[in-house]
Amino acid sequence: MKLPFKIIALLIILSLTGVFIYQAYWLVSFYHTTSRQTDTNIENAIKNADHIELFMRADRLSTKENKQRVTGVKADVHGEVSYSTSFKKGEVNKTSHIVIKKTMRRDNAIYENERILQGNNLVNDSINIGKDQNSMEAMLRQMQQGLHSAIDINVEGINLHDFDSIMNVELKKYNLNIHHYTQIVNTKTHKVQASSLPAYMDKKKLKMYELKYDVMGAHAYQVYTEPTDGMILKQMTGILLTSFIILVILSFSFWYLIKTILMQKTVDEMKSDFTNNITHELKTPIAITYAATDALLNFNIIDNKNKREKYLRICMEQLQRLSGLVEQILSMSMEQRKTFRLNPETIQMKELADNLIEQHKIKADKPVSFTLSVEPEELTINADRAHTYNILSNLLDNAVKYSPDKADVSIFIEDEGNELSVKVTDKGIGIAPEKQTHIFDKFYRVPTGNLHNVKGFGLGLFYVRTLTEKMGGSIEVKSALGKGSTFILKLPQHENN
Repeated sequence: MKLPFKIIALLIILSLTGVFIYQAYWLVSFYHTTSRQTDTNIENAIKNADHIELFMRADRLSTKENKQRVTGVKADVHGEVSYSTSFKKGEVNKTSHIVIKKTMRRDNAIYENERILQGNNLVNDSINIGKDQNSMEAMLRQMQQGLHSAIDINVEGINLHDFDSIMNVELKKYNLNIHHYTQIVNTKTHKVQASSLPAYMDKKKLKMYELKYDVMGAHAYQVYTEPTDGMILKQMTGILLTSFIILVILSFSFWYLIKTILMQKTVDEMKSDFTNNITHELKTPIAITYAATDALLNFNIIDNKNKREKYLRICMEQLQRLSGLVEQILSMSMEQRKTFRLNPETIQMKELADNLIEQHKIKADKPVSFTLSVEPEELTINADRAHTYNILSNLLDNAVKYSPDKADVSIFIEDEGNELSVKVTDKGIGIAPEKQTHIFDKFYRVPTGNLHNVKGFGLGLFYVRTLTEKMGGSIEVKSALGKGSTFILKLPQHENN
């Protein structure tokens, strides 16, 4: 079952649209996934930088105060875990000193802060964290927040320069080459306690990541980075370029497919028209010849010399016409065969042209005038005689057919060194510029306006171009509406000429 062309075209367009939509959806999804991963990497870089900076200060404190940093982890049979970190100079007798304990709950965790004072001096400061831990990451993060409570009051706050330097290193580990600026803020009062963000920078144009680093969530890092959209798109350059190339190839393929279907549809219509036309054209000379021979046989015309010659001439003309039609069809069939071969021989161009002119004068159904110029007169060419004859015959036939009332045709043949040039010029109706690129196409016929009696099948010029190219030559046309046309045929000259 053959589907209508409109349905085929619609299915192709729907398929292509579906591919485009799916590809766009996949690219958008990939972009969002990459964006989320980038955000996660930046957040991890902040956590890692905080961790490293924190322990750098802890080690500095141990060296400066000659205190030992002690970190302990305890677990019981119920799965509860506790961590403790403290800085001690030695053992402390807690019964003779003031002990201050503070218990807090946050995120299902218990934080116990113990401070031991001897007079006005802080002797011991530690924090214990207890929680049923199922996640090592959360466990370590809570431990890190607990360390902040112990360390931040013993050291001169966070070293922002160290943090930013460490942050740069951590970002590079994730292949993130982006600028960043850091602020330390009090989340309760929104007061900025330290900042590496230049005053002229507009925060609205930057992307902010926040990390609350202490137990109570009262203090946080606010890291500002340049927008990551451009960086992500740059990372996706290869995928985007590949997708674009695939879409272009698919679009071209679908376009070429539709074009081929349209061309095939047009060719089918032309073939149908050709079949109808050639059937009519073949029947006409057969019918006329049959009528003439019937008259000769059945109406005693054979004894009348004048009528006999008249009817025999009619038969001869119609058989010549029929022979020409069959020759064109056979020639078109032969040139498509792989076994097609040319039979070159030496041809006298003036002699060939004179014979063609005489034949076209006899067959013309209108007044016709030919002008022939061959330079030099003895000019010869080594080519296939039959096809060279048919090529020139087609050009002369068109020049006569497309001249309205009287045909005035000029033929100029000259030697151009390596080429033989043949120019056939008429003063006929001419060809519109937009039609000139199609006149050599198979089955194509130029609309003839008021010349409704011009017969043809759209094979003549196609045959001319095809055989000319097989002979190694070229054919072109120069024409203007109402001013006539000039067909320029060029065939290669061989050394034996």
